[in-house]
Amino acid sequence: MEVFISTLPTREGWSQPMVLYKNYWCRPHLVGMIMLLQDTFEPRRDDIILATQPKCGTTWLKALGFAITNRSRHSFRDHPLLASNPQYLVPFIEIPDPGRDHTYLETLSSPRLLSTHLPLSMLPAETSSCGCRIVYLCREPKDAFVSRWHFENKIVKGSNIELDRAFDMFCQGFSPSGPFWNHCLEYWKESLARPNEVLFLKYEELKSHPEEVVRQLAKFLGVPLTEEEESSGVAKEERQSWGLGEPHE
Repeated sequence: MEVFISTLPTREGWSQPMVLYKNYWCRPHLVGMIMLLQDTFEPRRDDIILATQPKCGTTWLKALGFAITNRSRHSFRDHPLLASNPQYLVPFIEIPDPGRDHTYLETLSSPRLLSTHLPLSMLPAETSSCGCRIVYLCREPKDAFVSRWHFENKIVKGSNIELDRAFDMFCQGFSPSGPFWNHCLEYWKESLARPNEVLFLKYEELKSHPEEVVRQLAKFLGVPLTEEEESSGVAKEERQSWGLGEPHE
């Protein structure tokens, strides 16, 4: 594995060096995880996969997905989102939780709510044929870039990536999980080809019209809002538990 990774094109510029794997840039240590995922992950028909690029609303989408699909199980006062970060409630398929490996995903009961930063082309082929549902959240590129730039300068102590340099790299397609536009386009095209299985959402629309997007998302996930929920609107407590307050990245 290490020998294979050492043969991949490598480039520096962000807080850590990255390698080009299957036309996308990623941290070297992720390549092995991705390859293992492609060999071992078995998607199920009732899986729900929440897909984003880094710094594009991942935490927000996880909170919404978890709250919507579990709203009949938890009241506001004992809601898991009040005590746990959405990142821990919705696991990444390519990055196992500490102390676990990819086989942990097989122990989860159906329907599984999962997440990924991977482009569609890196997911196992069965993901596109088994009937599972995928929700992709994209974000305005300039906002995603600025968020990425700030994050990269914080993640490694002493890192000081100049804005102009970071902007040039981003526009060249060189960024974590980049090229940015290719990543978005893969899911956008798939949402046009399979609208019943792939939903393409926009961060800005979720921010400006949250209730409309929640209604659309709930319907797509097979748990539409009830007439009572529609008539009463989304209560303040529900807005908080559903993550409709301040946006998250």
